Amino acid sequence: MSTQRTAPRDDTLWRRVVRELADDLAVDAQDRDRAGAAPSDEVERLQEAGLPAFLTASDPASGGGGHGADLRTACSAVRELSAADGSVGELLAHHYALSWTSRFLDGPPGRRAAEAFPRLDARTAAEGWLLAGATEPPPPSDAGPGLTLTRADRGGWLLDGRRAFDSAVTVADRLVVTARPAGTGDLLVVLVDPAHPGVSVRAAADRVGQRLTGAGTVVFEHVPVPRARILGTLPADEHAVAPFTALAPLVLRLLLVHVALGIAEGALAEARDVNRADAPADPGDDPYLLLSYGELATAAHTAAAVAERATDALTRGLRTGWTLGVEERADLAVLVAAAETVTGREAVRLTTRILELVEDAPPLAPGTGGGPGFDRFWRNARALTARARPSHRLRDIGDHYLNGSHARLARSA
Repeated sequence: MSTQRTAPRDDTLWRRVVRELADDLAVDAQDRDRAGAAPSDEVERLQEAGLPAFLTASDPASGGGGHGADLRTACSAVRELSAADGSVGELLAHHYALSWTSRFLDGPPGRRAAEAFPRLDARTAAEGWLLAGATEPPPPSDAGPGLTLTRADRGGWLLDGRRAFDSAVTVADRLVVTARPAGTGDLLVVLVDPAHPGVSVRAAADRVGQRLTGAGTVVFEHVPVPRARILGTLPADEHAVAPFTALAPLVLRLLLVHVALGIAEGALAEARDVNRADAPADPGDDPYLLLSYGELATAAHTAAAVAERATDALTRGLRTGWTLGVEERADLAVLVAAAETVTGREAVRLTTRILELVEDAPPLAPGTGGGPGFDRFWRNARALTARARPSHRLRDIGDHYLNGSHARLARSA
């Protein structure tokens, strides 16, 4: 079990904690990226800062010690950390989304779906866990049958199969995964201890970017899943999924939007420092440099405005809870899809252009890269957005705008 400090509850204090951690991560981000090791040290820094419990409300009865932040605040923290280290931002984004799994599966008050397990976010905060996994089915491009469940002789289930995950599986304390019971199309969401001998993890090798997220492939071989570790059920028919439950993939997608935005903003800020150091007497003498930074800063502001609009709307949608309607959920999906499209495009374009601006600049300090060190921002932005399908998102947004359709918007990919 991991240990962590209780997350700060004063808003001014938590901002300082996040800022100090971001500054700490920025110091050796380039060296850690080159080493490409498992993010054990990074997770320890997050735990010491109390950030994994950030979204969890304080609940003395369950032992929880969280800050109780809302989605908007969590996105802000993820964005600031991603400006320093995109991998750490993505790792924390997945953890936050997974920690809310029980909220989306419990059902309306009095109709709890999970059978005997305390709400996952409170248990996660109390135990100091870092979560990894996914609650969505694997994309169709992934080979293999995915994860399956078969009935165990003494009750419960046995989990088998393999699946690749984008974040934290090499360092996670618990895995949250979906598996399909034999003979049914519904998915069960289950909690698994990766220390079980039936679980093996193979780290992803030679990643282009986001090399410190702890991505990898997990193999499950007859892993027992007691009924108490079943967090809930996702119906195979997407139309049977409650609109509030269907917000779960939007929360993760929006958090990853802020990872991309943070990467772009971090690259822009570091490039500015390099160019200032290159011409300390008058860094603003080159009109072409001014034009370039004007265009890049405007692109970053535009992406931030679209992301923040989606963030405000989704935060309000989460507060609506189980009374959220189908049309309201579709409108939120459109805003998140727009934020993904704009931010993903601008993050790649901005980090590419920055490589040109700092190509011939000297390093800021001995032993650090000037131009050469900036490729990590582009690699991270490209790796983060590699699975995105901008044309699909735009088609879905257009279909909703023109025809009022939201069938495709119900899907996460």
